[in-house]
Amino acid sequence: MIIDIHCHYTTEPKALQVFRDKQLAALAALADPARRPSSTDLGITDDQLRESVAPQLKLQAERGSDLTVFSPRAAGMAHHIGTEATSVEWTTLSNDLIHRVCTLLPDNFAPVGQLPQYPGVSPRNCLPELERIVNQLGFVGVNLNPDPSGGYWTDPPLIDRYWYPVYEKLCELDVPAMIHVSSCCNPNFHHTGAHYINADTAAFMQLIQGDLFKDFPTLKFVIPHGGGAVPYHWGRYRGLCLALKDAPLHDHLMDNVYFDTCVYHLPGIELLTKVVPVDNILFASEMLGAVKGIDPETGHPFDDTKRYLDQIENLDEESRYKIFEGNARRVYPRLDALLTKRGRAGREAMAN
Repeated sequence: MIIDIHCHYTTEPKALQVFRDKQLAALAALADPARRPSSTDLGITDDQLRESVAPQLKLQAERGSDLTVFSPRAAGMAHHIGTEATSVEWTTLSNDLIHRVCTLLPDNFAPVGQLPQYPGVSPRNCLPELERIVNQLGFVGVNLNPDPSGGYWTDPPLIDRYWYPVYEKLCELDVPAMIHVSSCCNPNFHHTGAHYINADTAAFMQLIQGDLFKDFPTLKFVIPHGGGAVPYHWGRYRGLCLALKDAPLHDHLMDNVYFDTCVYHLPGIELLTKVVPVDNILFASEMLGAVKGIDPETGHPFDDTKRYLDQIENLDEESRYKIFEGNARRVYPRLDALLTKRGRAGREAMAN
């Protein structure tokens, strides 16, 4: 199988954005009841949902992927907007829509949810929604925003005990978290071109500075977008890990931290696969995400990351299996169980 572990619902029906506009307009008008959405029932039919993901289905067929791990629009999470109550309502609505899509098209999509985070509010408040989407709706993972402030980094670093309630629950439920920020309200940082990449890099450095995985040896993080700047500065981080923790980087982090392949040119993918252990790389494209255009140098879409991997000659068959399927099943055990239940067991299970 080809499992794409990073795709957001960027083609939602217009009714969802209409709801969001009304929700935020009510806040801007000091909660004028006349501006509030009258209901959280969006009136979106199953046929409208199927139509909305037709672009993703088309690209799956054209690019040769089998299953997409599907989550709400990353920029749309916008945890810094409104109030905590706003975030809870918006998160519930967004996750329910993901659940509906994945229920309608289970052979194409598997669900990952957002959390109702809000700056300065304990992550403990996210636990009811985390339990709901995993235990009741069958979600296989979550997106965790390390900066709910939207570009000002007002919450503690990921290694702080502030985050421990979420980590405890993630381990209990056996689901990984993708470390993914949302839109940015700091004008210094373009959200996809700077804020996302900055956050990926910062999160990795935070993890080096702490001893988080001594407390949570089964916790799993996926750092998207190829790990930000990390692979390019791999020697720097190896050296810093030795200097700060007196431990090799591999021993300190790499049983728990994974990178995806959302890197939009061949030299970048080549670097990623050369410096990062193959056991820590998961295939992803974020198709219809940050970069939707055609690369004029190749004539192909920037986000067709499978095309880049197919061109790397030094990846043997075992490495390709791990990147395209095996690592995803290992990092997302609930995904593996879901696929196995549906008769799509992994190679290891079939061998036994």
